[in-house]
Amino acid sequence: MSETEKPDRLLEVVREELAKLGVDLDCCGSPDGQPRVICVKASLGESIEEMSRSARDQVVMVRLDKPSLETLDAWVATGIAKSRSEAAALFLREGLRLRARELSDLKEALAKVEEAKRQLRERAKDVLGDDRSTRE
Repeated sequence: MSETEKPDRLLEVVREELAKLGVDLDCCGSPDGQPRVICVKASLGESIEEMSRSARDQVVMVRLDKPSLETLDAWVATGIAKSRSEAAALFLREGLRLRARELSDLKEALAKVEEAKRQLRERAKDVLGDDRSTRE
């Protein structure tokens, strides 16, 4: 087996072993097609405790489908979450954590777009002159 074939074979072996455990790497691949491992805590206790220490004073309205609402209601019924709002905040927080890397990449890309817009406005001022504001 050549050195370039070893990583592919290793990935194949890992896939096979995980499949035996019921884990399908193909269901959670990244956009580049490579499998990705996300570590998720078995317990939500730490997140619930963390939420209780921080103020939740920002309001967001969200529309849910019936199955999602029923799922939130089930978490409330178990007593783990005090309300639909707390359950939704908990799972929103967990989802954002799971996607932190992608969100970071998107924020970086957005910062580049904003910088390009700033440079465009500056260049437009140079081309059109600074007296544009007096014409408005």
